[in-house]
Amino acid sequence: MLDKSAPQSTVRASGPLAGFRIVEFAGIGPGPFACMMLADMGAEVVTLDRIGAAKNMKSVAGRGRKVIELDLKDKAAVAQVLDLLAQADALIEGFRPGVMERLGLGPDVVLARNPKLVYGRMTGWGQEGPLANAAGHDINYISITGALAAIGTREKPVPPLNLVGDFGGGALYLVVGVLAALLEASKSGKGQVVDTAMCDGAASLISMFFDLAAAGRWTEQRESNFLDGGAHFYGVYECACGNFISIGSIEPQFYALLRQHAGLADPAFDAQMDPKAWSSLREKLTAVFKSKTREEWCRIMEGTDICFAPVLTMSEATKHPHMVARNVFIERHGIKQPAPAPRFSRTPSVVREPETAEIGAVTNAWKR
Repeated sequence: MLDKSAPQSTVRASGPLAGFRIVEFAGIGPGPFACMMLADMGAEVVTLDRIGAAKNMKSVAGRGRKVIELDLKDKAAVAQVLDLLAQADALIEGFRPGVMERLGLGPDVVLARNPKLVYGRMTGWGQEGPLANAAGHDINYISITGALAAIGTREKPVPPLNLVGDFGGGALYLVVGVLAALLEASKSGKGQVVDTAMCDGAASLISMFFDLAAAGRWTEQRESNFLDGGAHFYGVYECACGNFISIGSIEPQFYALLRQHAGLADPAFDAQMDPKAWSSLREKLTAVFKSKTREEWCRIMEGTDICFAPVLTMSEATKHPHMVARNVFIERHGIKQPAPAPRFSRTPSVVREPETAEIGAVTNAWKR
């Protein structure tokens, strides 16, 4: 059994998913993040983890679940899991293709026990294809979609953290897919497999840029387009203090305000949409923004329709007046972290503490 303990949740389940039961097979990255979102929205999530696996009960992505340790190589434990899944609405797993089948917990077996179950699968490459069984990480999954090649400096691509693959193309598509399948199951009475692959999701995320390319408005050379740092009116600039600001003055009326507040009277700035002028105009604008500190530019531009914002670190972001006013960040166990999103007017999300339970509690995992 577990030798760790955590405070039992005293917060009654709230949120639009209150009453839904989800079984999560412990993993890393997008699976836990997806389950965090589902738990934040009120779903009762039970996480099945390996015996003795290290756990951080203060984890942001791990909040809001009941964690149970067991050995999935033990047939008796697998039988308990099948009993648990018989009472669940959804399952989420992030193993390589074939692992759940070898454990005796594949879709055919589980759906035979619970035909209404939504079976959510999270992988990088998908359940089939030449790379399906290869190891990989976010950077690899976004590499083959065209997304990574489009992000970065003219000299080389720059990984956008693991936001595009793991969390954007992975976790968020898994959440959308599971919710859509739950909605359909409520009408049909039948569950199904949701095959979520990070390469699929990342490819979907860049749909707009395929549109722009088809229209002749996008080239594959980085820093040559209006949204990738090529345009002087859409980018990041260093200030006199060494900090940075961002501007996104695309529309003519916003660009006019940028010129007004930054004192850009030079007629050369009339050529806003001429890509041939962008390089020289960026140099001019670089010198302008370097003439004042970030704080000074905030006083001049923040809150206007220039489309302006300071580039903040994570610790700075938690203190920004707008973020504070909206309670975008909360504190839990002395750790600042993002609050649940999105927001619901009638069934608000509530962050609940994780719980631990003994292995024998698998079949009695659901709160009564």
